[in-house]
Parts: sequence; C-alpha cells; structure tokens
Amino acid sequence: MNTEDDERSGRRKVIVTDENILKIHKLLLNDHKLKLNEISDNLYLNISTERVHHIIHEYLGMKKLSAKWVQRELTFDQKQRRVDDSVQYLKMIKHNKPEFLRRYVTMDETWHHHFTPKSNRQSSEWTAQDEPALMLITK
Repeated sequence: MNTEDDERSGRRKVIVTDENILKIHKLLLNDHKLKLNEISDNLYLNISTERVHHIIHEYLGMKKLSAKWVQRELTFDQKQRRVDDSVQYLKMIKHNKPEFLRRYVTMDETWHHHFTPKSNRQSSEWTAQDEPALMLITK
C-alpha cells in the first residue's frame, strides 16, 4: 500500500528557502522601489505577497521607508532657470515697463514650477535596518 501523495500543481509548500531569500535580496538591491506584488509576480519566484513580506522583514531585516522632505536646496539647473527667467523679465521691463506691469503683475496667471514633488508612496524605498532614509529636497 502506497501512502505518499502524488505531486500537485500550484505553489510549493516550502517557500522560504535560501535560494528564494537570495533572489528577493538581489531584486531589492537592483531596485529599491519594488512593490511586494511586483516581487511576488516575478516569473521565476512564484511566491505569495505575504511570504515575500515575511522574507523581506524577518530574513533580510529590511523595511520600506518614505523619504524625508528637506527645504530649499536648488540644483544648478533650477538656479540657472531662475536667473534666465529674471533676465528675461528685466529685458521686458526695460522694453516696455507699463505693459510688463499690466500683464505680468496684475493679469498674468502663469506659474513657474521648479519642482514636481513625488507622493509619499512614490518616494518609498526598501532599506536595510542600518541605512538612513532617503532625503528629498523641496523647493
């Protein structure tokens, strides 16, 4: 009498293996912004999101942190854009001051955006326990 089960289709019972831990770690090192479902949907892993979460937190000791917002640090391009805009406005003032004041001070609704912030979720990254959180500069 044979008491062993035949092999079944679907996910394997043993998911937390050294091989899977290493694969998940490599994926996270390549892209810190991966989401749990993106890792679990990976073709060669075939692991549930709960198991991926368990491996990342318990075996790899990683956590997902959102970036901190830091005020007022402009890149060179942003500084140059401000200088270029200011020079252009000064030329307009010299050319026709009343028209400039009428259009740009009282009527024009043009906004100059120097920074498009990411949402808190978009800026989240997986980090090791001893790594600091990413810092985003606000403008």
